[in-house]
Amino acid sequence: MGAPEKTTTSNSNSMQRVKVYRLNDDGKWDDQGTGHVTIDYIEVRDNSRSEDLGLFVIDEEDNETLLVHRISSEDIYRKQEDTIISWRDPEYSSELALSFQETTGCSYIWDHICNVQRNLHFNTISNESYHGANSELRELPVVELSSLPSILKVVVDSSITDQLCVTELILHDQKFFRKLMDLFGVCEDLENYDGLHIIYKIVRGIILLNSPPIFEKIFSDELIMDIVGCLEYDPDVPHVHHRNFLKEHVVFKEAIPIKDPLALSKIHQTYRISYLKDVVLARVLDEATVASLNSIIHSNYGMVVTMLKDDNTFIKELFARLKSPSLGTDSKINLVYFLQEFCNLSKSLQMVQQLRLFRDLVTEGVFDVIADILRSEDKKLILTGTDILMLFVSQDPTLLRSYVSRQEGASLIGLLVKGMLKDFGDDMHCQFLEILRSLLDTYSPAGQRDAIVDIFYERHLDELLDVIITSSCSNRNFGNKKSAKPEILLNIYDLLCFCVLQHPYKIKSIFLLTGMIDKVLSLTCRREKYLVVAAIRFIRTLISLKDEQLMNHIAKNNLFKPIVDVFVGNGSRYNLLNSAVLELFEYIRKENLKILVKYLVETFWEQLVKFDSLPSLKLLKVKYEQAMEQATSQTGPYALNVRRRVDERALDKEEEDYFNEDSDEEDSASASMPRTTRVRAQPGLSNGSAANTSSLSPRPGGLVDYEDDEDDDEDYKPPPRNKTEDDDEAGLELRLKRKLSSSKQEPDLVKKQKLSGKTAKSKESVFATLCSTLSQAVLPSKKTANTPNTQETKVGSTNDKTHLDITTHEDKEADKGGAPVVAEMTINGS
Repeated sequence: MGAPEKTTTSNSNSMQRVKVYRLNDDGKWDDQGTGHVTIDYIEVRDNSRSEDLGLFVIDEEDNETLLVHRISSEDIYRKQEDTIISWRDPEYSSELALSFQETTGCSYIWDHICNVQRNLHFNTISNESYHGANSELRELPVVELSSLPSILKVVVDSSITDQLCVTELILHDQKFFRKLMDLFGVCEDLENYDGLHIIYKIVRGIILLNSPPIFEKIFSDELIMDIVGCLEYDPDVPHVHHRNFLKEHVVFKEAIPIKDPLALSKIHQTYRISYLKDVVLARVLDEATVASLNSIIHSNYGMVVTMLKDDNTFIKELFARLKSPSLGTDSKINLVYFLQEFCNLSKSLQMVQQLRLFRDLVTEGVFDVIADILRSEDKKLILTGTDILMLFVSQDPTLLRSYVSRQEGASLIGLLVKGMLKDFGDDMHCQFLEILRSLLDTYSPAGQRDAIVDIFYERHLDELLDVIITSSCSNRNFGNKKSAKPEILLNIYDLLCFCVLQHPYKIKSIFLLTGMIDKVLSLTCRREKYLVVAAIRFIRTLISLKDEQLMNHIAKNNLFKPIVDVFVGNGSRYNLLNSAVLELFEYIRKENLKILVKYLVETFWEQLVKFDSLPSLKLLKVKYEQAMEQATSQTGPYALNVRRRVDERALDKEEEDYFNEDSDEEDSASASMPRTTRVRAQPGLSNGSAANTSSLSPRPGGLVDYEDDEDDDEDYKPPPRNKTEDDDEAGLELRLKRKLSSSKQEPDLVKKQKLSGKTAKSKESVFATLCSTLSQAVLPSKKTANTPNTQETKVGSTNDKTHLDITTHEDKEADKGGAPVVAEMTINGS
């Protein structure tokens, strides 16, 4: 038992390359070898072919048969992970598995197994129909001119079950299609149009059976052109010479010779199937048949790309020619188109294989080739280069970013900017915009992103802004013929908005330093309303950053003037321009951008007042009035009273700090004074009566316990005392002078508080504190017989002044005729 000759063709088919595994008694999979799998009819011992289909695996080295398995109608097959088909073989009672190299090959074999199972499932019903009502379906009618109507009836008018039987009968008869095509040739020579129309309907019906094995037969190189010829004779449409078009007008160009014959065959077959699907049978195919044809095309693409990428010499020869300086223009164009098609077809591969292929192309220098393409003057060639770049960006943008961030690839950004500003006629420019966006995206790795951003802003941002300036209304009025197309300007605005969102600090600093915002807004006077809306969208994106520096810059330079002017000029027309400006105002109001609210209302309300019926403008004015009322309330009498109370508390705090500081010095000084000095310093009562020891003992704060000022002086701490008597007198005089000078040089804020009616308690507190300090410093603690000094204190009060007279007498100074030391201090009570 062996495989038929047909299986030898599939030996070179890498898409169906498999490994055969068998489960042993230990529960482990044994590798039985590597080969190529196909599905065909199983031969019996007398070398005749049976009606059963099976799986054949032929060893790739010695062409020996590794596996022959009869496909069963039972549900024993399992597809795992897109590359493995496993089952339990009932004949050998063992578990078998095929591990495919490619997912497309696994899908192809799996679909065939499912079709065979489906046919086997209905085999019993089909046999009953053979022996029952439709006994004529046991075999197809003989292919003759007279039997064409009978064949048409069998193919077209059969039920679903009968259609499965018809499919089997057609596949069993190996000579059916060859006989039918020979009959077509006879009818065409005889110009028998009735016969040709019937043959057309037969072939169309066979295609609508949607059987992959039948597709494999009719799309082979031997039959495909005859099948196309049969489909030319549609009775419902005029005769179209499809064969002449495929033979004479379709030219297969090999940019690089393809040496693999199977790859060439699949390329031709794929084109012809596409032509049949899209041109010849476009109006008659159902969705299921179209899906099957697309599956065949997709599978062929994967096979061709796999065979070419596995050929290392082919890829190296391709890039060697692309980089050759002696390459002709026509040859270069063909090679670039081939590279584009090759990259497009790679979408048929798995994602891992696609990524591996693109990395191999980068290693071969594909980006250097594309950079050279973008320098070309041929616009179609440039657009082809951008198509290839877009494929890399959609597959793995880090490959392109890594190249551009290096020194040798930095020029590619300039070429993309130049291409974005170039006029390509009716072709789109958005590809350049999308590639630049991908390069400038902040989600790229930090090292690559920073290098690319620096290159763009330092070298190429000015080019974009210069195009806007040269296309402004002022330059056009002076006869400037270099104005860019509106589509180019629109792409520039889109890129600027993208940069504002992605790199806010970088672009903000550039706009503030160069003052380019007004230049960007210069296109608001263009007659193309979508350009005006693009400029408004730019300023809307800019203020969405909510940056105060930018808002102050806008208000200071009156940058909203062109926007308000174009809004007023638009009048009451309800269009996209009107909506864009109102949305801008609404955003400013909702986000409470106070700088812009004030700027808009105070600067443009006279122009906008005629639109105050619009809710957005009405609410904007309300927001402005609320802000003004709030500002007024913060600067009114209530705010002054709040500040006065704050200032009073600040003054009390200063006084407290001052006396606390003196108290600390006093504590340190009194600790070092002799005991006799400390006894002399103890004060007596102001009325001259003696005080008991307990009543004169100092409190923790160091103050004398005056009955009248008990509440006011509880937080007071006295200044430090001096160690000797002479120092006491000198220190007293210095302290009195300091108090006099400080009272004269009182701060303006304190004077204002006193003039505005400071409370009586505050004045009495200051006065009592001062009296306590002076009395603590100069009064003797107790009168004794041997006291050398006598001290007298008199306090008098009038309606408008309070006088404090302190007279100090020293016996020694009086004997010497010296004048007594007298200090008088006056404190205004007004």
